[in-house]
Amino acid sequence: MSYLDRFFNLLDTLPNSLLYILLGLSAFVENIFPPIPGDTITAFGAFLVGARRLDFMGVYLSTTLGSLAGFMTLFWIGNLLGRKFFIEKDYRLFSAQNILQAEQWFRKYGYFLILLNRFFPGIRSIISLAGGISNLGTFRVALLALISAGAWNLIWIAIGYSLGNNWETVKEKMGTILYQYNLSFLSLAAIVVLIFLLRMFRKRRKAEKEGSD
Repeated sequence: MSYLDRFFNLLDTLPNSLLYILLGLSAFVENIFPPIPGDTITAFGAFLVGARRLDFMGVYLSTTLGSLAGFMTLFWIGNLLGRKFFIEKDYRLFSAQNILQAEQWFRKYGYFLILLNRFFPGIRSIISLAGGISNLGTFRVALLALISAGAWNLIWIAIGYSLGNNWETVKEKMGTILYQYNLSFLSLAAIVVLIFLLRMFRKRRKAEKEGSD
């Protein structure tokens, strides 16, 4: 039995009120430390709903508010510490290169990135941090982040609930779904980056050619 399975078995023995708190906390921590498997724990919450242990709305609200709190915490940290701090520190999880890239995205797409942040695996924390560094409006960011987290968690919990009350089935299917989603997203992102690089290369070649004429 894996550590995660033992953890889930422990959760199943806890009172409902504490389970809601822990589900919200896991959603919060996942935003701060992306390697934490917060979506898997959210799926476990959906399984408990299917098993009639927890209430659907309780799981939905706790995970959504936890996600929002985690996103806004990083947003405020970025706003408080500022761009120079993170560029100089160059942290592994929040590298200077990722921060600079996120700033370019914000210049191009603005608040639209906040609205879709939950659907960007691996970079949602960078988006929240860079949003704070970019001094975006706090109320607007919070509203869009709430919509994003609400939509993502509703889909995630609904899928977990629809798979039934067998946790092994839920865990396996949800893992497959998330893997395929992440793979599709990364493939699409790679294509977008490749197109961007090709366009930059062509512009540079054109500029060099015009300069030599």
